[in-house]
Amino acid sequence: MPCRGVRGATTVDDNSSEEILRATRQLLALMIRQNDIREADVASAIFTTTTDLDAEFPALAARQLGWLDVAMVCLHELDVPGSLRCCIRILLQWNTEKPADQIVHVYIREAAALRPDRSDLPPVDWNELEEWIADHLNNEAKPSRR
Repeated sequence: MPCRGVRGATTVDDNSSEEILRATRQLLALMIRQNDIREADVASAIFTTTTDLDAEFPALAARQLGWLDVAMVCLHELDVPGSLRCCIRILLQWNTEKPADQIVHVYIREAAALRPDRSDLPPVDWNELEEWIADHLNNEAKPSRR
């Protein structure tokens, strides 16, 4: 089975643990739902933040969603002058038969400007997404560990 990359990015308003985890959970939930990703098929995940975000490890959001057996790492992006600030990015390495041209990459909030060609998602019902995340946290997640 081929291993494909699934990318996503979002932004936060401030450098707080709560904001980083909320935004990362939303981004990851959208990536999962848009591509029908099962945790068992994810080989690994790379989470990056811009250097202005250091209040929390964004991978903790995936652990909170029950991804305890996925290899993950958190890194900082290069601090390129003029680049988007307060940005969280995810790169999933996903074992799938889905062709590369059918993978949906998710760029939301201010990060949509990074890839306008990949930002044409159906409208997101944020309340419904938060309910899905809450259900996932309550029903499927195991105790989190880093």
